[in-house]
Amino acid sequence: MSRPLLRTSGGEVLLPRPPSILATRADGGNLVVMPPRPVWERSELSAAELTAFSFLVAATGRAMLDVLPQLDGGCVNYWEAGNWALNDAAPPLGRKRAPEHRRMHLHLLGRSPGSTNPDWAWGESPRFPAYAERDTWGAEYERLTPDECRAVVARARTLLASRYAVPAQELAPWPECATCRYPVPQGTACPECA
Repeated sequence: MSRPLLRTSGGEVLLPRPPSILATRADGGNLVVMPPRPVWERSELSAAELTAFSFLVAATGRAMLDVLPQLDGGCVNYWEAGNWALNDAAPPLGRKRAPEHRRMHLHLLGRSPGSTNPDWAWGESPRFPAYAERDTWGAEYERLTPDECRAVVARARTLLASRYAVPAQELAPWPECATCRYPVPQGTACPECA
């Protein structure tokens, strides 16, 4: 289960929870951007949808670089995902066709020059978990903190408005949960504290 942090016409920024985290916060962190509607391949989005999705991805990645101290001098890798749904062991069992089962999304993976994890060594390609490792890979990884998430979202909103002319009504801040302090979509209860 991932928690939503920001929603625009371009899609939704999510914070994954263990074990779905691919990079622990100290190594740069992991956010996920979902497109505005489920598609198996980004070329299925209309021109307007793809443009808005690209704006959301770019603003979120830049925001991570701007506000996360662990990314000082670092970068962000953008990884298009959805392949685990195609694994023969994934339900329904057996071979699957991508158009019917894959749901494209992008992982934004912070790359810290100070990473001590060999899977995320600076200057190397990251190592991603195999399908069979999906429930154990990130079980001990820390997600970005509420303060970090609020800072990323605030900076992304600023960039979306100033660089990409996203209308202000799409960028209204969400309240924070009084208990955990993560952003919560308007009119909903915190999915973890309720």
